[in-house]
Formats: sequence, C-alpha cells, structure tokens
Amino acid sequence: MTTTSGGVAGWAVGLMEDLGPAGAGLAVALENLFPPLPSEVILPLAGFAAARGDLGLLSAILFTTLGSVVGALALYGVGAVLGRDRTRAIIAKLPLVKLRDVDKAEQWFVRHGPKAVLIGRLVPVVRSMISVPAGVERMRIVVFLPLTALGSLVWNSLLIVAGYQLGERWHVVESSVGVFQKVVLAGAVAAVIWFVVVKLRSDSEKVK
Repeated sequence: MTTTSGGVAGWAVGLMEDLGPAGAGLAVALENLFPPLPSEVILPLAGFAAARGDLGLLSAILFTTLGSVVGALALYGVGAVLGRDRTRAIIAKLPLVKLRDVDKAEQWFVRHGPKAVLIGRLVPVVRSMISVPAGVERMRIVVFLPLTALGSLVWNSLLIVAGYQLGERWHVVESSVGVFQKVVLAGAVAAVIWFVVVKLRSDSEKVK
C-alpha cells in the first residue's frame, strides 16, 4: 500500500498489510481504548486500502465495526468492575487521556441516557469514553451492544466509504471530519426526536 509510512498511518498500514481486514479491526479496537489514536486517520485509510483492492470494502466496514464493539465492551467492563471513582483515578494517571473527556462523556450519559451511547459514537473522544459511564451505571448489555454497534457502523461506514472514494487523497477526510460529524450528528438527533414524537403520539392515543 503506497501511503504515509510514519506515525499512526504507518502503524495502521502495517496492521492491515499483516492481518488484512482483521488488522483494520484491531486498529479500531485499540483506537477505542486509547482515544489519542484517531479514527479519522485509521478508517479513511482502511477505505483507501479497499479502493486499492488490499481489503474488501464490506469486510473493512464489518471488521472495524466489530473492533469498535470489542473496544467499547472493554471500556464498559472497566467502568462496571472498578466503579466511577477508581476508574477516574486510573484515567487521571494515563498519558494523553484527559479526565475532562471522561467527565464530558459522563455528562452526555446523564443527560441523554441510552441515547447517549448511540449519538456519542458519532462524536470524537466521547465515542470511546461514553462506554465508561455506561459500565459504571451497569447499563443493560442487551441495550448497550446494539446501540454501540449501530452508532459505530454509521461512523465507520462514512469514513471508510469517504476514504474509498477519495483514494490517494484519503487524508482529506481527517481535515473534513468535522463536517461529516455535524451532518451525521444532526441526522441522529433528528431521528431521536422523530422517535420521541411518534412515541408520545402513540401513548396519547392509547390514553384517549
């Protein structure tokens, strides 16, 4: 694969060359565990690899989504086993991981509940950290898993397809990801609002 050979890009390229789509999934799983590793680089790069024929487009999407779920489950487990205070104490000692990012994710979870897991997967940094308060609060795993998988599938698909379409210019996605994020986030919020409105109307009609 002809692309950047250094930094995160070079590391991700090595994984994909050695392990194929499973390497892309592993890179994304680690990105979830270590937020400073940017999905804005890894995912478009996987799309570029698919465009070159090094990976299948569908397999890249499926394996990276699986990697996202595995990484999210690991952080969920940390929150569930250690609890809020011990988790915060450990995170405070980790390099490159900011405690305020965990606080931001926790505020999202408190404000939006289960919807925070779905919408949070579309917001950088919160994408990973939202799993921690979900674990601390022991959110039901049968709810956590599908919401995490769906949110991850949307985000991963957007960035991988963008990288696939851009080819050698895959790196443009990283600088444009803010636009993608806003569009997807607006769509997700609109979907949630629509669901709430429909639910309220249905409950109102039942009361009548």
